[in-house]
Amino acid sequence: MQPTPDFAPQKLAKSLLRRSRQGALATLMAGSGDPYCSLVNLASHPDGSPILLISRLAVHTRNILADARVSLMLDERAAGDPLEGARIMLSGRAEEAGAEKDLLQRRYLSAHPSAEAFVGFKDFSFFRIKPTGTHLVAGFGRIVDLKPEQFLTDLTGAEDLLAAEEGAVAHMNADHRDAMGLYATKLLGAPAGDWRCTGCDPEGLDMQDGQTALRLEFPERVTDGTALRKMLVRLADDARQDGRNGGLAATN
Repeated sequence: MQPTPDFAPQKLAKSLLRRSRQGALATLMAGSGDPYCSLVNLASHPDGSPILLISRLAVHTRNILADARVSLMLDERAAGDPLEGARIMLSGRAEEAGAEKDLLQRRYLSAHPSAEAFVGFKDFSFFRIKPTGTHLVAGFGRIVDLKPEQFLTDLTGAEDLLAAEEGAVAHMNADHRDAMGLYATKLLGAPAGDWRCTGCDPEGLDMQDGQTALRLEFPERVTDGTALRKMLVRLADDARQDGRNGGLAATN
């Protein structure tokens, strides 16, 4: 099915990956290969791929350890008929954290602070889903299959930004909550709230109030801490001027 002209599937898929905090995880039952589905909390890696924190006592974790192939259903939790909202079915392989464990833990706890209570339990481990593709449905005439390079963020050349991310997030939350509120209300049209930063990457900033997440897209790619600081100042200035059309593409 051909997408309608005003449909931006790559942008929508990226947004759903960044904003989703829960999803339906499908695994294959160890031994029988029968399908098994469960509800999981999730966060996102800097490239947008999903992060899970799951217990080895859970059936889905035992399934993954026997066969890493999974699928994950995410939807935008639209009011009314859920089938009228956008959703994606992401396929891939769930890999247990290795060298990236600290990064996955930090990103996950930013999205789910309450998980701090059990993150140290020996049976819990972080997993990252490495996507092989996704099927996006966003209404009639808006059904598209996408490859990973079309919905994941390219991190090439952004090593300096990734190294600066933890400090930048802490700084925004400690000293610039007013700017976070302006981004949310003036640039993204969200209601006022206790908005805080949960992460950043070359293409944008993630923010959250409770379990409601927003994605602030950058007008252009940033790859280091200096460029990030300039971008955030620029967007704050846009927000103070109520700059809805100041070069920023709001993500719904």
